[in-house]
Amino acid sequence: MSILDLTTILVCLTAALAFLNARFFKLPASIGVTVGGLIVSLLLFILTELDVPFAHDAVALVRGVQFNNFVFEGVLSFLLFAGALGVNSHALWSLRGPVISFALLSTAISTALVGGVFFLLLNLFGLKVPLIYCLLFGALISPTDPVAVLGMLKQAKVPRRIETLVAGESLFNDGVGVVAFAVLAGVAASGGEGHGPALSAAGIAGFFAQEALGGLALGVGLGLIGWLALRALGDFVTEVLVTLGLVMACTAVALHLHVSAPLAAVAAGLLVGSLNDRIPSALSSRERYDGFWHLTDELLNIFLFALLALEVVAVRFSVTALLLGVLAIPVVLVARTISVQVPISVLRRRHDFSPFTRRLMIWGGLRGAISVALAFTVPAGPERDLFLVMTYVVVVFSIIVQGLSVGRLAARAGEAQSKGEAENTAQQPHSP
Repeated sequence: MSILDLTTILVCLTAALAFLNARFFKLPASIGVTVGGLIVSLLLFILTELDVPFAHDAVALVRGVQFNNFVFEGVLSFLLFAGALGVNSHALWSLRGPVISFALLSTAISTALVGGVFFLLLNLFGLKVPLIYCLLFGALISPTDPVAVLGMLKQAKVPRRIETLVAGESLFNDGVGVVAFAVLAGVAASGGEGHGPALSAAGIAGFFAQEALGGLALGVGLGLIGWLALRALGDFVTEVLVTLGLVMACTAVALHLHVSAPLAAVAAGLLVGSLNDRIPSALSSRERYDGFWHLTDELLNIFLFALLALEVVAVRFSVTALLLGVLAIPVVLVARTISVQVPISVLRRRHDFSPFTRRLMIWGGLRGAISVALAFTVPAGPERDLFLVMTYVVVVFSIIVQGLSVGRLAARAGEAQSKGEAENTAQQPHSP
């Protein structure tokens, strides 16, 4: 089957799922296509067990998709760039301390907690998985997925300050989590399992700095070049081509330089968005430009979540793995709670956090396609099969249960803020 045939089938199936959701289920688009995709995958499992010929062909078709390449070398940079364009850069800069603290400290704490707990749990189940692989699972499941989180924020009316904090943390901890996963994977490959020389602490720190700081530097450099080109133009079509080229350059150059493509896309998006906010006349039509990136974001988002659900057929399920996946849900949530509470406790003296900030960051910290894509990159073996099942259980719970209920929490946060503002206004003295 050609790439054209494969792409056509997947796009048409995604369109059908999106149509059914919009016409009948009326769920948020990403959640609706995820549910629909999971139902299709379940039907394929049943038909495969019944030995229906076309079902085997359909499963082979989906398994032929390299999901991790599709995410990291395809859509992720576009989604992160579009998400960063929509973040208020001035508000984000005022919260730079908390955002950096959450992105670095929270990800590290959650990775260590999840990895440590599952090292003990897997031994209780009689599964001898090395600690470094348990930490790999912690690293891939700890970062919140910016695609899912930003989609949730668009649906919910979250107070602006909380929205900026949650969006900023999600954009950056995604990149940090991917880098942390790469570092741990390098440790495992070099000596974490007792084979070959182990990386030194200095080598690990240097690798992390190269990936993270190099990605940010690349994004700033390419973002500045892109903005200078946009400022010299006055044609909408050319402006769109320049930004598309900018995003693709972030991905391709980052892969060649071995730096973080997600962080490069975030940095470029924030820079272009910030400079365009300061000089609105730099674009021929800001409304059409924002509309294009909003549409691109929505289409890629829906397609990504549909493919995420369909990729379930590429996973080898077992009762033990499913049970561990169910146990992973509370472990990940508790780790997220602790990893959010620690920075808040440290930063509370200098920054004011509203009562709903912690709850929204915990319950709104959705997991999504990035965690699954990272799980697919684990070397083939029993660990990858186990981690894929566990990751899918956590991700499905996160998208459906948390995604559908976080809106009510956001509404309560908005009501609390409005009530507080009204009380402050009432307490102000009236001029005679």
